[in-house]
Amino acid sequence: MKKNFFERFFKQDSLFINKRVLQSNYTPETIPHRDEQISQIAEILAPALKMERPSNVFIYGKTGTGKTLSTRYITQQLLNMAAEKGADLRVVYVNCKLKRVADTEYRLVAQLIRDFGQEIPATGLPTDEVYKIFFDILDSKRQLIILVLDEIDQLIKKTGDEPLYNLTRINEELKKSQISLIGISNDLIFIDKIDPRVKSSLSEEELVFPPYNALQIQDILKLRAKTAFKPGVISEGVIEKCAAYAAREHGDARRALELLRVAGEVAERSGVERVGIQHIDEADEKIEKDRVFDIVATQPKQFQATLYSILTTGASSKGKNLIFTGEIYENYKKLCQQIGLRPLTQRRVSDVIAELDMLGIINAKVISKGRYGRTREVSIATPPSSLPKIQKLLEDSLGL
Repeated sequence: MKKNFFERFFKQDSLFINKRVLQSNYTPETIPHRDEQISQIAEILAPALKMERPSNVFIYGKTGTGKTLSTRYITQQLLNMAAEKGADLRVVYVNCKLKRVADTEYRLVAQLIRDFGQEIPATGLPTDEVYKIFFDILDSKRQLIILVLDEIDQLIKKTGDEPLYNLTRINEELKKSQISLIGISNDLIFIDKIDPRVKSSLSEEELVFPPYNALQIQDILKLRAKTAFKPGVISEGVIEKCAAYAAREHGDARRALELLRVAGEVAERSGVERVGIQHIDEADEKIEKDRVFDIVATQPKQFQATLYSILTTGASSKGKNLIFTGEIYENYKKLCQQIGLRPLTQRRVSDVIAELDMLGIINAKVISKGRYGRTREVSIATPPSSLPKIQKLLEDSLGL
């Protein structure tokens, strides 16, 4: 490798002033088009300033609709006000999607204990004992805790609703402190699947975040681009195209910001001075490929086997765009035999197909066959150019 390999990166002027502004964990000073939802959250949480327990809140909406951003924004304002008023208020935020952090009941409660500054082993103690340690910490003084469980549907999917039941009931035992829950979910219907007692306790208040439309996403992008890029770097039509792409993806502002950031990086690597419309197309393709490869690579073997069966069934279906669950399952059973994997039931494979659909790798539409029951009509949702690489990735992982 040449010694001066990185020289041109140092010499080249960056198109960015502050790239962090376009990242998903950045909290801006203003959040456009979410005044109504922020006001509602503020009204629900306001009693906390008088050390009165607010209602539990359940917030849902699709990815990139500002749920987490708005919640973090308003809880920070609440903490600032509580510090002024001398209220002993604490906000604890946990992302339930993070593996090995909050993906089991034990890990969730252990993580909460760590957030309060106490060490606890990663595994090994009885769950009852972990709850007792947590309970003792909570009730050690008069305090009010707001616990934000982001991507709460991921926790329930893995553990069932037992942890939620225990957390919503904990106030009945506490003498000095109180705890309020804010649950945030991308899954609009998951709450209908949980125990009615947990549902009524968790969703004392419910808020829906609607998707952004293309014009609203343009406003968000313009505001962030001013701080993120140097003046005059963004060519005409770039913001509009970014917004149109994201509006197509169910009004996902997070996706729009990522698209703009990656387009800036693509332009910078090309050595040009402005971000053009062509860089948006390149960024979109790059993000989509990276996303799909990451998902496929990290799925369990059964998911990979199901997806491989879908790809090979599709490839052998003589030009048919649509394939059915029954055909996929037959192919899947043969594959399991070939690689020494214990096959799942057809119903479970149908659940896996539904999850692959939710991840956006395939499209699966449930159709009725009258008295013969229901089946899924499946088509591949990923770009054709990505398929050979996905297939190779699956073959390597499955040992084919």
